[in-house]
Amino acid sequence: MVSELVDQTDTDSARKPERPIRDLADRYVHRLAAVNPLIATWLGLPVGEDRLPDLSPAGRVAHDELSRATLTELDAAERVAAGDLPAVERRCGRLLRERLEADLATSGDEEYLRELVNVFGLQERVQEIFALMPVDSADNWAAVAHRMRLLPATLAGFRETLEQAAARGSFTAAPRQVRLLAGQLDRWLAATDGRGWYAGFAEPAQVPAALRAALDTAAAEAAAGTAALRDWLRTGYLPRVEGSPDGIGADRYRAWARFWTGADLDLVETYRWGWATYQDLRVQLDKAAGEVLPGGTPAAAMRHLDEHGEAVEGTEAIRIRLQQIMDEAIRELNGTAFELAPPLHVVEARIAPAGTGAPYYTPPSRDFARPGRTWLPTNGQTRFPLWQLLSTWYHEGVPGHHLQHGQWVYVAGRLSLYQSSVGGIDACGEGWALYAERLMDELGYFRTPGDRIGYLDRQLLRAIRVVLDIGLHLELPVPADSPMGAGQRWTPELARAFLAAHSGQPAAAVDAEIDRYLGLPGQAISYKLGERAWLAGRAAAQAAHRARGATFDAKSWHMAALSLGSLGLRDLTDELSRL
Repeated sequence: MVSELVDQTDTDSARKPERPIRDLADRYVHRLAAVNPLIATWLGLPVGEDRLPDLSPAGRVAHDELSRATLTELDAAERVAAGDLPAVERRCGRLLRERLEADLATSGDEEYLRELVNVFGLQERVQEIFALMPVDSADNWAAVAHRMRLLPATLAGFRETLEQAAARGSFTAAPRQVRLLAGQLDRWLAATDGRGWYAGFAEPAQVPAALRAALDTAAAEAAAGTAALRDWLRTGYLPRVEGSPDGIGADRYRAWARFWTGADLDLVETYRWGWATYQDLRVQLDKAAGEVLPGGTPAAAMRHLDEHGEAVEGTEAIRIRLQQIMDEAIRELNGTAFELAPPLHVVEARIAPAGTGAPYYTPPSRDFARPGRTWLPTNGQTRFPLWQLLSTWYHEGVPGHHLQHGQWVYVAGRLSLYQSSVGGIDACGEGWALYAERLMDELGYFRTPGDRIGYLDRQLLRAIRVVLDIGLHLELPVPADSPMGAGQRWTPELARAFLAAHSGQPAAAVDAEIDRYLGLPGQAISYKLGERAWLAGRAAAQAAHRARGATFDAKSWHMAALSLGSLGLRDLTDELSRL
């Protein structure tokens, strides 16, 4: 049934088998994988398994040259088609052009010269890629060893990029980000009894004896390269960037907001909408708190849930429980809210590598040999209250990221490899995952007041993200009806105090949130803006069905929507409304 739901609007596609735009997009993915072998590993492509990318300025030049060449080819392909393209080709072309242009815009502003963040940063992706590598044969472990030995040179290339920026004065990261990254590298190096994360990764019993020495040497070299970067950040880079501002200003922020959302935004309107959404959710959360702790505030209710609510003891026990949550969701939603192909029935809960900041999801390989996986960072925690994790795992796993990314992989042949992978836009993906949390609320899955507080707390956090992310970088005034700081300009200190007062996050997580906004401008707003687009698209589709006297089938709409591939906010609501 899934194949019948894919691209229902493309009624002429069967008569036009040619796919010049999708083929071009697929060629771009394979060329990109050759330039950046991390992409190949992420996709499960048998290319460059023992290589790492060039993080030096020369590597960025190669990346940008590929983008420009692909845009030239896209221009030619669209001229030949003369506008006579089926909808799936049109969507792919618009996505490819938008993504390449948005990426080149950040490159033209030389933003990559100051890309120093502790979440989703280049160096974190390098570490994460080892966790995605197959390790079921001697050849696989040999590739791991070779790739680890390349890490010092790769990190040296990253340092070269930062050096070039520092030499130019204004193209530097903020001191806050330098300290954060150095601290993160400290934690990676402290893992495995001080031998480093790479030593822990390379020590499983199944490693072939003949490769033991090579892997130990490679892990030690990787740790040495990591330590060298950390030390240089503190002694060679930090003194040169002291005094740099945390915020980036409206012009730079606008480019990054487009990168993360796929649209040019009215930032002041978006800021005001975020504040109104925060106010509405705050009322809902106050009401839910009273159901948990009569007369209590949301903060008091959350502390009560932390101490007296359901919790799981032990790292392996929480992994098993998260697996159960996803397995149960698949069993109950399949055939009712969704129609899932068999490969999507498999998703794994994993514990994230040490030093990871937040839960995340990694999609399946192209052949599903490596399944989709959710990752929980423990950060030394051994007791896990469940009141907030339930909503988070609906977001990361099922029906959130796993169903979207898994379906994209399943229909990649009908779409393009590009639309189902590297062409992803955060507002589309994170917006769907936030919509998935709301859908589970609509379906009654937050069965206790505590579960619903967890859901509302996460929703409130995403609304506050819109306010703080834009407010910090544009230095906007705090709204006049704010419970704190009214009329002042947002600062990191005020933003931290505001978030701490309006969130169930522990202190360390609140700090990490503020650091995230300042390190990844525009990314945090993609969640709530994306959800808004998904909800508007569903409402428009429902209205269109009513207007023509038809019944709106949510299951069919979900599957058709998940089979569109990635879309930016410029196109998302319009495309969803047509289904």
